[in-house]
Amino acid sequence: MIAPFTFNTTPSIRFGEGLLDEIGPMLAADDHQTALIVTDAGMMATGIVDRALSSLAASGITTGLYTDVEADPPEAVVHAAVDAARAAGAGMIIGIGGGSSLDVAKLVALLLPGHQTLAAAYGVGNAVGPRLPLLLVPTTAGTGSEVTPISIITTGKSEKMGVVSPVILPDIALLDPLLTLS
Repeated sequence: MIAPFTFNTTPSIRFGEGLLDEIGPMLAADDHQTALIVTDAGMMATGIVDRALSSLAASGITTGLYTDVEADPPEAVVHAAVDAARAAGAGMIIGIGGGSSLDVAKLVALLLPGHQTLAAAYGVGNAVGPRLPLLLVPTTAGTGSEVTPISIITTGKSEKMGVVSPVILPDIALLDPLLTLS
C-alpha cells in the first residue's frame, strides 16, 4: 500500500518551446520594472542570457547581471550576488542556468529584503519572508531546483548546508525545453 502524501511545489510552471523569448512581456504584465539575472559565465557564452536580456529590455524592464556563480557555490558567491542585486535596485530575481545558479537566485531573493542572514536561514523551515519575486529558468534537466524548496551552499572548505523552506520556491518556473539541448 502506498502511504498518502502531499506534494507542494512552485505555484506557476510555464512550459513551452521558445518561451524564454516571452520573459519580458510575461514580467511586464505583472508590473515588474527592475530585475537581476543570476547566472554563470558558461551561460553567458551560450547566448541564452542575451535572449532574456533582449526580451526584458524590449518590455521596459531594467536588468542587472550577476554572472559569477560557480559549481557548488560558496557563501561568498551568495553574498556577492545579494550585493549586485542591491546595487542594481532589483525588484525581482531571475535565475538562469543549472542548479547552482538557481540555488543562488533563490537565496538572493530571500536575503535582499534584509529580514535575516544566510546563517539564520540554514536548516529546515528557518527561512522567513517576505522575499523578492523570483523566476527560475533551468537550462539542465536534472536538479529540479526550479520546483523544489531547497538551496544547497558550500560552507567552509567542503561542508555543505541547505536552506529548506517553501519560502524559497519561485513564483514562476519557466521551462523552455529548447534551452536543455546541446
